[in-house]
Amino acid sequence: MISLNVIATLRTCYTDKFGVPRQSGLVPSAWGVVEFEPAYRRMEAVRGIEQFSHLWLITQFHLVTEEPTSLTVRPPRLGGNERRGVFATRSPFRPNRLTLSVVKLDRVELDGDAAPRLYVSGVDLVDGTPILDIKPYIRFADSVPEASSGFADEAPPQSPVRWDCESDVPDDVRVIINESLALQPQPAYHEDVEREYATEIAGWRVRWAATLSGACVKSCERFDLHD
Repeated sequence: MISLNVIATLRTCYTDKFGVPRQSGLVPSAWGVVEFEPAYRRMEAVRGIEQFSHLWLITQFHLVTEEPTSLTVRPPRLGGNERRGVFATRSPFRPNRLTLSVVKLDRVELDGDAAPRLYVSGVDLVDGTPILDIKPYIRFADSVPEASSGFADEAPPQSPVRWDCESDVPDDVRVIINESLALQPQPAYHEDVEREYATEIAGWRVRWAATLSGACVKSCERFDLHD
């Protein structure tokens, strides 16, 4: 019997799992904060971590509650029309629902009742994600320049994003929204180019249409997390 402890919770700008980047680092401005559980909220636990620029986060897709009924999935990179073995993909619909993300360590907060806290960026995880472990990214060991990556050998293409609405969204949030929508987060199998989608990013509810010329933001309004 294997028992795992949640050591921390990741707070992120993505309060809705729809629209979250499919890989870490694709949205460099997407921020997160690692908040440790009381048993691990100790300064000695992070001593020396500031010497590393990036970290591995081992987490769990906690919003995926259904058990997988198949060992094959339909990767979005293949248009959602071809099946691959689950262990040949990074699909969240997998045994144990474990995930592995590389994030940039921006700063370590050492003051306050919640300290230590880790401020990271380039996240690809929804707010509230449980963290099972944290490891430093080691460049000489973790980077394999000559590696091949099958059907995911290149970063996904990015589409233009235009705004067809007035909004007082702050500039830093607008950057996150633009970077996120440029990755075309809508399901690959949807063929209605004028269909509208909605998600919540950094406290703003965004509606957009995935047109042939790119993403078109229709509205962007602040929302209350307690609504």
